[in-house]
Amino acid sequence: QVQLVESGGGLVQAGGSLRLSCAASENIFSINTMAWYRQAPGKQRELVAGITRDGNTNYADSVKGRFTLSRDNAKNTVYLQMNSLKPEDTAVYYCYVRQFTIVYWGQGTQVTVSS
Repeated sequence: QVQLVESGGGLVQAGGSLRLSCAASENIFSINTMAWYRQAPGKQRELVAGITRDGNTNYADSVKGRFTLSRDNAKNTVYLQMNSLKPEDTAVYYCYVRQFTIVYWGQGTQVTVSS
């Protein structure tokens, strides 16, 4: 099984920046897709950003231009750089991995943006 370790969440003021990390126990070359989802209280979980094995990225309209997804193959880690944070970005952020047809989820990390 793939194990995911998330880090980088915390409290930040509006307009600030934060970087989330998701480290996988498997070499990410064998992983089809890595992504970040988020879920706010009373809201449905939504896709924030995703990256394929080939390096292609996709972003939700609400974060496009502010968030950047990147990959470090040597560390088997995916990063989500979050800039110009807004209070509506407040949520629990979950790392998502699909290896072949199997899906794995991280434990979640809290991001809180104050106004």
